[in-house]
Amino acid sequence: MKKISKKVLAVVLCISLVFGCSAMATSAADGSDTVKRVSCTFNGDSKTSRGFCWYTLENGDSDVQIVKTSAFNGSFANAMTFSSDTSYKFRKQFCHKVVADGLEAGTEYTYRVGDASKNLWSDIGTFVTDDGDSKFSFITIADVQASSDENFAHAAETIKGAMATLPDSEFTANLGDFVNDDTNDEWDWYFSNFACSNMSTTLAPVAGNHDGNITNKLNINVFNSTFNLSNPNTDSNTNWVNGVYYSYDYGNAHFAVLNTNDMYPMTQSQRNWLINDMKSSDADWKFVMMHRAAYAEGKNINKPDTIIMRDVLLPLFDELDIDVVFAGHDHTYYRSMQVKGDAAVENVTYVTENYNGEEVTFAYNPDGAVHILPATAGTKRYTVHDAINPIPETCAFRLSTRDMGGCFTTTEIDGGKLIIKSYLVDDETQKITLIDQYAIKKDVGQNKAVESDLSTDNASNIGNYIFNLVYALVDMLAKYLFVLLPQVIVNAIKG
Repeated sequence: MKKISKKVLAVVLCISLVFGCSAMATSAADGSDTVKRVSCTFNGDSKTSRGFCWYTLENGDSDVQIVKTSAFNGSFANAMTFSSDTSYKFRKQFCHKVVADGLEAGTEYTYRVGDASKNLWSDIGTFVTDDGDSKFSFITIADVQASSDENFAHAAETIKGAMATLPDSEFTANLGDFVNDDTNDEWDWYFSNFACSNMSTTLAPVAGNHDGNITNKLNINVFNSTFNLSNPNTDSNTNWVNGVYYSYDYGNAHFAVLNTNDMYPMTQSQRNWLINDMKSSDADWKFVMMHRAAYAEGKNINKPDTIIMRDVLLPLFDELDIDVVFAGHDHTYYRSMQVKGDAAVENVTYVTENYNGEEVTFAYNPDGAVHILPATAGTKRYTVHDAINPIPETCAFRLSTRDMGGCFTTTEIDGGKLIIKSYLVDDETQKITLIDQYAIKKDVGQNKAVESDLSTDNASNIGNYIFNLVYALVDMLAKYLFVLLPQVIVNAIKG
């Protein structure tokens, strides 16, 4: 498994602190520009490419300097330099984007971003490229969603706990709602407090409804202006307005990242893109990451948008043989059973084996998908609510983390084995406790890529949009009248 050695990492972090903090202090003293909100994300081939985004107060050049960590001695004199003219003014600041490609697979890199002509640079960051093997691990968090620097700092304890628990993690997925009110201050607080993670790994961000959404205070193009992601069908698709959907391969897995802000009731373009994308992959493991959850027991699960989304996406997940769905939005912990056809899969076979010195029980070649909400990494936590059946009937484990702590999930893949563990970081002591575990074992090498060329152009799908909207509204009304309302009445009588 790829990892930055502890000695090299220690040197890099020390250099980063010395050079980065002194640069920040100098710029603060003389009132000059600063580099902030730095992110390194998937953009293109995960083996050879990364996307970088950052902000400055003044306009200037956009440069990224990258050097192999094994050759880094504190100087970027011999670094590879990547530049672009992709900078623009957004919310009274300047957004910069650069894609670095031609990198080597399975290699650890050290980088900084900024403006070479001004000698204006960010703190030092690190990331590792995918070597394409079938053994890797990653961290998943959701719903940091704070409104103060203090609460972002508290949420950062969760990601620090995750990094300590899984130091070999090769990337981090954030399932959306990075901020609460989508202000410049909140984004600055998020990036400053989460720099410990964002500057030491690759980030796979998911668009949340609080992260810039045309239905949320008319804040548009925010998510797209915060991360440098490969946006499909840029010429004909306007999903950048309220988020971005994209995909990437890593090891023997394929990940599709959905934009659930684009869901009234999720455009036919995005549905078709998901089908095309997943069918074209022969990866052993197939993941979906999204913000709004199809299975959850928080306060949002019975809302109209969620009901519509369940009807749209669950049949697609079945058709595309998705293994795991990670989602956020509902701020409680939830793990489903294996589900297919919106019902628990019967007769799942389980096998227990010794793996890395512990006894692990695996679901063996199960049908359907498992849905997981890793609660919230932040301080805004919900209680468990009654949900429309069959959500409670398909629940394997649920938990409200209110008054307990932030939550994170680790995923380890080793060929045909997948192990997911979920942890709490205690609010007071920062003690890390395992709260849930689930594992799958499958015979790999069975998936075959299939050519699919459904239209992903908005204009050609306009007729489908109208039909889908009418159908979804009628179906949602029927569920409210004939499913949810009777359940509410029964629960009230029992109560």
